[in-house]
Amino acid sequence: MSSKFDMLPLSEAAEGFKSQGFWKDRLLIDYFDDAVASHPQATAHVDASGTYTYQDLARMVQDTAAGLADLGVDAGDVISIQLPNGHHWIVAHLAAQRIGAITNPLVPIFRDREIGYMAAKAGSKAIFVPGVFRKFDHAAMIERLRGDLPDLEHCIVVGSDDKRDGFIGFKDLLERGAAHPLAAEQISARRPHADDLALIMFTSGTTGSPKGGMHSHNTVLAGSLPWEGRLGMDSSSVIHMASTFAHLTGYLYGVALPIMLGGTLVAQQVWNASEFLELVEKHGIEHTSGATPFLQDLLQAEGLEDRDMSSLARFCCMGAPIPRAVLLEAKEKLPSLNVFGGWGQTECCLVTMGSPQDPQEKILSSDGKALPGMEVRVVDLLGEPTPANEEGKIQVRGAFLFRGYLGALDKTLEEFDGDWFDTGDLGNLDEDGYLRLSGRTKDIIIRGGENVPVAYVENILYEHPLINAAALVAIPHPRLQEVGGVVVQLKEPGEFTLEDMRAFLASKGLAKPYWPEVLKLVEDFPRTPSGKIQKFKIRKDLAEEFGAELAAMHAAGLAAAKEESK
Repeated sequence: MSSKFDMLPLSEAAEGFKSQGFWKDRLLIDYFDDAVASHPQATAHVDASGTYTYQDLARMVQDTAAGLADLGVDAGDVISIQLPNGHHWIVAHLAAQRIGAITNPLVPIFRDREIGYMAAKAGSKAIFVPGVFRKFDHAAMIERLRGDLPDLEHCIVVGSDDKRDGFIGFKDLLERGAAHPLAAEQISARRPHADDLALIMFTSGTTGSPKGGMHSHNTVLAGSLPWEGRLGMDSSSVIHMASTFAHLTGYLYGVALPIMLGGTLVAQQVWNASEFLELVEKHGIEHTSGATPFLQDLLQAEGLEDRDMSSLARFCCMGAPIPRAVLLEAKEKLPSLNVFGGWGQTECCLVTMGSPQDPQEKILSSDGKALPGMEVRVVDLLGEPTPANEEGKIQVRGAFLFRGYLGALDKTLEEFDGDWFDTGDLGNLDEDGYLRLSGRTKDIIIRGGENVPVAYVENILYEHPLINAAALVAIPHPRLQEVGGVVVQLKEPGEFTLEDMRAFLASKGLAKPYWPEVLKLVEDFPRTPSGKIQKFKIRKDLAEEFGAELAAMHAAGLAAAKEESK
């Protein structure tokens, strides 16, 4: 395999991960084959195009794999997938594994700039795209980028019979594979080892610079293994996913988990709370995972009280701490629904997770405990572990940890403290090992030498009856170095001023130095494809919009003070 795919060497803990069962030395295609053999007529997948059994998917996987092999895709080649959530995505990914190829998931909303960079860096030999999705012509984009993608030989277009050179329709690929089936010995010869590279998944960009995180089959599947026992799931489970499959949340708990259970996935291409209500009623969805804003949308969905939501037992919120006010609202509106948090990253999958069995106060105040196979610690600026409940940098190690950044192993090693990965997140661990996030290291606000507790202030703002969501960031200040700027989304259009916010924070007893100095109302936030708020963009926008104003106010204050002193 090319040196650009070099991964970090297996740690000394690898054999322990295997002996303890955290690494099974299996591929996702193995779990799929098990489900096909045990219940071929069971429903595997539901999406906007229809319902598919395990046997239906097996036929498509077989023909797609053979078609790709006939096109010259070899073991170790990279196949990019830029498809919306649905059975085509899963078929393409399982077919890639069948022939030993590496999958590079790409988010459907990415355009020329992102795809040109990521597909080139991954060295994609083939790419799956929709013909047109959400009024955007993906095939035309690939045609524009061909000159910048020297490794790309084939573009497979779903929903089109594209005949241009280097393009092939998905249906034509199936026919090609059916005409040139793979023999068992060919499949066996291509089979990768579970410690080989499985996924190249680019970080979602909350800090602005995407990096290609590399996961082996063992590391990425380890992230889904604890769910079966922890949440009581089995082959009868009906799981929903609306987060893009090209993000690790969507992949782990939309693509991998249902297959590993042999259960049913109900997929949404684009999150829509009203549609979700219909899907729960129709299919008996029991579990969903997604960004915290999805839960907020669900609680505000029109007609929620008229729908039968009795099957929906669990909602795991990922990507950001769950405001206490939102959890209490969920308990009131959907009393049978268990809401709990989880925290993780592309580099380390979901590391901590709450549980329906946790005490309510732990669910309300934490992002759960480390899952089996992972360890979490919090350290100070010198790298020394902090006492319980004291904020510091969050570091992790264990079976879910990635195997490095694509083409940047030196950069990868800079993120490690021994065998501990420095996540860039801040938080604290309580006496029982429950983690509570307080923000990113770049989210911190140091106002006049004093740290502002970002997550704490945001949680108070969420308690305001008019506020749907809030994001607090640092803005440069000529005297205090930094002050807080907050962007607010209201539940309903209306007026909400800086004075209104300050009066509310005063009524809550929040110390005045923690009050934001700038307020901006928005219809929505800049977000990653998984729904995370991109604070780096908010920081940039607020600094550009209010920086001069803050400087002028400071200058005016100095002038007034000077005049008064005369």
